Amino acid sequence: MIKKKRSFKVKEGAEYGVDSRYSSKKERQADGKALMEDRLQRMKNVSTDQIIRARLLQLKIKMEEYIQAPVYKNHNFFTEFLSSYIDTVYSKRSNFAKDIDITPVRLSQVLNNHREPKEEFMLRLMIHSEKTYENVCQFQKKTWYQVYYHEKICDTMSSQEEWRPNVEKHVNIRKLIKA
Repeated sequence: MIKKKRSFKVKEGAEYGVDSRYSSKKERQADGKALMEDRLQRMKNVSTDQIIRARLLQLKIKMEEYIQAPVYKNHNFFTEFLSSYIDTVYSKRSNFAKDIDITPVRLSQVLNNHREPKEEFMLRLMIHSEKTYENVCQFQKKTWYQVYYHEKICDTMSSQEEWRPNVEKHVNIRKLIKA
C-alpha cells in the first residue's frame, strides 16, 4: 500500500508569515477573527497595573535600543521618552512635577525643548524612575543620562555642516609631530 504524501501549496508574501496552512482566504480570515476576539477578551481582563508595567518595560527596551543605536538626526528622543514615562505613570504631568519638586512650568519647558534639564532635574528623575521600576524590572540608574547625552552627541555629529566651518576658523595646528 502506497501512502500519498500530503502536499502543501507554497504561498509567498508577508501576510502568510510562518503559518501557511490555509487553503482559502475565508479560512485565514475566520482564524484571524477568532484570534482577535480571544485577544480582546484577554485585554478586557488586564488590570491597570499590568498595563503600566508593560508600558514601562516597553519604554525601558526602547531607551536601551536607542542608546546602542548609531547617530540619529535631529529628533528629541529624550523628551519623547520622558513624556512617555510621565504619561504612563501619571494622569497629570503636574503631579509628576510635584513629586520631583519642580514647577509644572519648568517641566513643560523641558518637555517642549525650551530649556535644558538641570542636573537636579536629572538626579530626581533618576531616583524617581529607579523607585518606579523597582517592582517592574531592573532599571539602570544611568539610563536617563545615557539617553540625554547620546542625543546631544547625535545632534552635534549630525549638524557638523552647520557648525564646523565657523569652528574650524578658530583651530590652528602647529606641526608638533615630526615625520
